[in-house]
Amino acid sequence: MNSETVKMEKIFMTFIRRGVLGVCLALSVAGCKESPRSLTGYVNPFMGTATLWNPEDLGYVRHKTGRTWGGETFPGASLPNAMVQVSPVTQFRSGAGYQYEDSLVYGFAHTNKGHWNLLHVPMLPVVGEVSPDDYCSPFSHDKEKASPGYYQVYLERYGINAELTSTLRCAYHRYTFRAEDEKSLLVDIRRSNNPVSDWHIEKTGENVFSGWQSGEGKIYFYACANYPIGDVSMVKDDRHEVALVRFSDSKGDKPLELKIGFSFVSVDNARMNLEHEMLDKSFAQVREEADAEWETLLSKITVSGGTEREREMFYSCLFHAFKWPALRSDVNGDYTDVNGKVVNNGFRYYTNPSFWDDYRNKLVLLELLSPDVASDVLKSIIDKGEKQGGYMPTFFHGDHAATFVAGSWLREVRDFDLKRAYQLILKNATVPGRGGRRYLDEYLERGWIAEKDTTDVPTQDEYKGAVTKTVEYAYDDYAVALVAKELGDTLNYRQLMARTENYKNLFDPSTGFWRGKIDDGSWIEDFDPYYPYYQYMYREANAWQSLFFAPHDPEGMIALYPSREAVEAKLDSLFTEPWRGYEADNMTGFIGNYCHGNQPDHSVPYTYYFIGKQPKAQCILDSIMGHYYGMGEEGLAYAGMDDTGEMSSWYVFNAIGLYTYSPADPEYIVTVPLFDKAVMDIGGTHVTVSRQGHGRRIKEILCGGEVVDGYFVGHDALMAGKELLIVTE
Repeated sequence: MNSETVKMEKIFMTFIRRGVLGVCLALSVAGCKESPRSLTGYVNPFMGTATLWNPEDLGYVRHKTGRTWGGETFPGASLPNAMVQVSPVTQFRSGAGYQYEDSLVYGFAHTNKGHWNLLHVPMLPVVGEVSPDDYCSPFSHDKEKASPGYYQVYLERYGINAELTSTLRCAYHRYTFRAEDEKSLLVDIRRSNNPVSDWHIEKTGENVFSGWQSGEGKIYFYACANYPIGDVSMVKDDRHEVALVRFSDSKGDKPLELKIGFSFVSVDNARMNLEHEMLDKSFAQVREEADAEWETLLSKITVSGGTEREREMFYSCLFHAFKWPALRSDVNGDYTDVNGKVVNNGFRYYTNPSFWDDYRNKLVLLELLSPDVASDVLKSIIDKGEKQGGYMPTFFHGDHAATFVAGSWLREVRDFDLKRAYQLILKNATVPGRGGRRYLDEYLERGWIAEKDTTDVPTQDEYKGAVTKTVEYAYDDYAVALVAKELGDTLNYRQLMARTENYKNLFDPSTGFWRGKIDDGSWIEDFDPYYPYYQYMYREANAWQSLFFAPHDPEGMIALYPSREAVEAKLDSLFTEPWRGYEADNMTGFIGNYCHGNQPDHSVPYTYYFIGKQPKAQCILDSIMGHYYGMGEEGLAYAGMDDTGEMSSWYVFNAIGLYTYSPADPEYIVTVPLFDKAVMDIGGTHVTVSRQGHGRRIKEILCGGEVVDGYFVGHDALMAGKELLIVTE
């Protein structure tokens, strides 16, 4: 290790919890020989399901009785970007519905995201009489396991071994009861993570029951059992109501098997999906096909070297990155559009991405490894935008569909109508109105958004998030400008590019932070850079975590400070100034005030590159990869929410030595990989990234034997099929 890196360790070590930067040297040692395991064998679906409790992991002492936001991943069976995710529910209204520290199973739901919604049509096999308020079963992790496309748990209350697998639109349940027990199924038809506004369930054949449930979309189901159905009845008490499906002549050793088709169009389409995907298949066949589907996806990136832990974390993260967006069209192409009409436009219809979270990296991973899915997601959001006032859909905060459109097109994902997409993202950027950017009128008028003039704002209160919106809109303007340039719209290109400097308007040189202003243009006086907010000035962050966001203009951002030494001092302070003990449910896992448990500062470590201090950035990156994934007592927690794959994708990219610093641009910032070699299959082109040396300082970057100028490598250069070699010392 060189002297500068050693010096940085000494500076940081005093402040950083758990000695995380000491991992810089340890991670540079190649681990083990090639393993004959399948890639799905490296995946641990439970990764990201645990919650952090220990103060060392949280970064503060927890006084609240409720848990913080965990990784919110789910361990159940699914295929990549499928309609169905059949997974256990241990607590409703709790992220993905499953928390590893829980000990009761309430059912197996059929949709999932990890965002406190969905969990459609939960079902649980039961024995005997049950109460709508008392039917859950204890379980033990000793009798629970999961792999891609498969989940199993033993329900202690009923003596039932439950197994689940799935196809794109169907779930397969296999329940092994005790031979002496009659078999029944409880369907909690009136419950999901969303309020259920409408529901129906009935017996519709000797071995068939079907119905629907409305709660974030109306989902229809058609279920076939291998036992005849005696009746389907409602069981009600003064608090709740459930459906009970009783099976006739069901004692014996033969497991109860349920094959269930789903659709967001109709019961008939749910039946069609079932007949097409699963009806004539055995449980073992469906499980094997699910595993093979995941193996095909995971094999699009193969790695050599590294430790077993790094391989397991890498493929677990890659697995989690491909569960969302979720399919919403049927095998014949039918889907229910945003106006509630059943249409068929010849493409697969998907849910919206979680743009604020995953535009940073996950959607780029989707573009690279599943361009056909990315294209259909783009067609889906175009369809929605054109039917919702002409505005491109947004998510939660910001306007980052523009980044997805630009980044996809410039990475040669072009099976969508760019002109139609452009009209939508351009309207978002230029026409105030419901459905577009919030507070756009302010932004257009003065180049920044004002915040409320107030004091003593509680962490959880909702305001404008004015600072975050301003700097993110500037980047979104850049993304729209890239598309304008592609289409030859020179006038809008120039106007949008002029707006890309708006991020500078809220920079306060007296403090070195981006800071909120009130309507008259003066700075907000009640300013504490350590205090975290959900949406006052900053979205889910404090001022420290909101530093250095201008991916399109890093040099201009650096120039706001009096010198590069001043930037270095600010960055060093970010990673060494200790967290002040604030309790915020969505902020855990700190290096100083840097919070890896939430997205806002995930691009900040790379700022060191632009002041000539790449080894410092690498120390931080190594520390994060080494300690902020697989945390907690069970080694199953993330530093914070996976947010439909963003946290996982951050790890995947950095582990192979490439990161999407500016995701709208077809280029990647080069980092030191964990692995000796990674080979990516991108549309049939094999892109190889190799590491030479075991240091963490990048000495030289070569692409096809030619030296790369700087630290960025273009997508075109990678797609030329030339080896990218990262030489370290």
